[in-house]
Amino acid sequence: MQKIKKNDIVYVVSGKDKGKTGKVIKVFRESQKAIIERVNLVKKHMRKRSQEQQSGIVSVERPVAIAKLMVQCKKCNKPVKVGFKVLENKEKVRFCKKCKEVI
Repeated sequence: MQKIKKNDIVYVVSGKDKGKTGKVIKVFRESQKAIIERVNLVKKHMRKRSQEQQSGIVSVERPVAIAKLMVQCKKCNKPVKVGFKVLENKEKVRFCKKCKEVI
């Protein structure tokens, strides 16, 4: 089970976007990276491929290493470490290590 999943709100701990928060769009398990909304934007030159599409310079999100991210707890509203535990019904869940709330 991964600590960071799609649709989690995460906080960037280090790098050029340190301090920013965003929603996880996609997680790449093999390379241990994730794409976060409005974080690690780069400029990309795009060619017009259809009638509706614009050509020119476009801002695109690039993957960020999972090691540079922390999950933001909904109850604490702070970046927290994530732990795992098994509930009575044999379900494995993630929880906040500060407030013990299930994420």
